[in-house]
Amino acid sequence: MKPSGYVDWPDYRVDVQRVRNLIRVTAGDRVLAETSAGLLVAEQDHGIAFYLPRADVRFDLLVPDETTSRCPFKGTARYWRASDGAEPIAWEYAEPYPEVALLRGHIAFYQDRVRVEVGVATPAVSAPYAKSR
Repeated sequence: MKPSGYVDWPDYRVDVQRVRNLIRVTAGDRVLAETSAGLLVAEQDHGIAFYLPRADVRFDLLVPDETTSRCPFKGTARYWRASDGAEPIAWEYAEPYPEVALLRGHIAFYQDRVRVEVGVATPAVSAPYAKSR
């Protein structure tokens, strides 16, 4: 594996946070994935992405795509497409760099190719000072 881009750009940011919000991914009327154990990834110079645990993805509706790519900060990506589709709609880093190790075992979906809905966290938590007196 090539060394990570952090060697040359140690200040580059890829922030990975666990979220409890319900995340649902659909294509038409098909639910491709649904979880309340996702990851929110905010990468410098990129939009945010939600990564869902592989266990919560409907792989019976997806097939591997031959496409691969390499991100210098996350690793080598492999792609998935809908079983009846021609273009990739999801990707994963099976062996991410140590700096983003939480991505292992998670799949992200292109937000311009499928519908990604983010709901309320479970359980929803309100700040103690927000309670009515």
